[in-house]
Amino acid sequence: MQVLQGEQARTALTRTFDQIPVPEAVARRIEQTFGEPLSPEQVVERILSDVRARGDDALRDWTEKLDGARPEALEVSAGELAAARVDDDLHAALRLAISRVRAFYAAQPAHGFLEHGPDGALGQLVRPLSRVGVYVPGGLAPLISTLIHTAVPAQVAGVEEIVVTTPPDREGRVHPAILVAARELGIARVFRVGGAQAIGALAYGTASIPAVDKVAGPGNLFVVIAKRMVYGQVGIESLPGPTETLVVADDSADPRFVAADLLAQAEHNGAEPVLVSTSRELLLTVQGELMGQLEALPEPNRGWARDSVSARMKVILAASLDEALELSNLYAPEHLCLLTRDPWSLLGRVRRAGGVFVGEASMEALGDYVAGPSHVMPTGGTARFMSPVNVRDFQNIISVVGVNESALRRIGPAAAALARAEGLEAHARAVESRLHPADGGAGTDAAVPGVSVPGPAGVVGAPGDLSDL
Repeated sequence: MQVLQGEQARTALTRTFDQIPVPEAVARRIEQTFGEPLSPEQVVERILSDVRARGDDALRDWTEKLDGARPEALEVSAGELAAARVDDDLHAALRLAISRVRAFYAAQPAHGFLEHGPDGALGQLVRPLSRVGVYVPGGLAPLISTLIHTAVPAQVAGVEEIVVTTPPDREGRVHPAILVAARELGIARVFRVGGAQAIGALAYGTASIPAVDKVAGPGNLFVVIAKRMVYGQVGIESLPGPTETLVVADDSADPRFVAADLLAQAEHNGAEPVLVSTSRELLLTVQGELMGQLEALPEPNRGWARDSVSARMKVILAASLDEALELSNLYAPEHLCLLTRDPWSLLGRVRRAGGVFVGEASMEALGDYVAGPSHVMPTGGTARFMSPVNVRDFQNIISVVGVNESALRRIGPAAAALARAEGLEAHARAVESRLHPADGGAGTDAAVPGVSVPGPAGVVGAPGDLSDL
């Protein structure tokens, strides 16, 4: 295991979100399926174009071709949804996760404001999206938690309708745990469609699947490319790629926990585990612990984790915790785990990360399920400018401008001057027509009739009451 330091470490952790890597196995499968060496972008373009042209028939054909099942009924029936069962322990775990995620997002400020002052009223209206599509991956395993961690923030935001798409198994069935979770969430519409074709259906709409305002949820390479391609036709919350964890550890860290946290993400396909420590001895000890825990994993998890560790793991020796945090901020990890003697003292130095997991009891795996915040977080360095899924992802913010006569007289001339500087004469005249109505927009300081706005009693939501905003 190569240990990086200084400029080598900075170079290794510097990245750009430009092109999604294509594993060789994926390239081979594309050629086998399509009979020619297409790029993933070309594959997705074909699928989206077909879904847009042929709707449900295209969904059935692509589901059969790519997932091995041809469901005649794309939507899970109410009876199937009601009949889904899981064991009692899993059912209780689902309910706990839902309640904790809901409680977390209920605390997020989600209302607008409307302030009345000497100039009139300025504010924001906040309105939920009408319909959201949640994509739940289900290829290697049903990601039940993704449904919870995406749908609950949307529900707290006030979204009226949530529809779910997820790949079926080869018998055309949706995993019962996903159906139970949907039922517990009060979601009535679940569709057995996955991949790029599901994203196309949510974006364009078909006879069975309604078009949505926004698509949310992670997926494989083809799902991410499809989300990128349909953006503009529909909103997307992010382009979540392969998962990543950066662990900052000092000489007080327990090597077992460090190794366990790295492997917890390494078992995802394409994952990138990163370890930054101020202790060379810890790095060496973790290496042995990592190999031992890796070999103890069952297959196929062992194979996935081994690939992540051998192909993409980065191990860095930092000169100090200050440098460790500097390197972490440069990398902007999806998950940042602080396993140090005093982890809370480092929190103020974190500038860029999807989520921070503070101390040994706050392992990232807990955050994936029941801690509270959504586990749908920015990857690929996009934590520099993006945030985890939250209530605001599912709301529109509408600006409100209601200035009064005195404000218009004071600020209107500046607006007209700026408009003319930009060569927009009609803008300037629109302002001046209110300032000087008698001469059509240029002249005296005549009175400006009818431009004052109602006071607090005449607007939706009086000052201090933001429930409708």
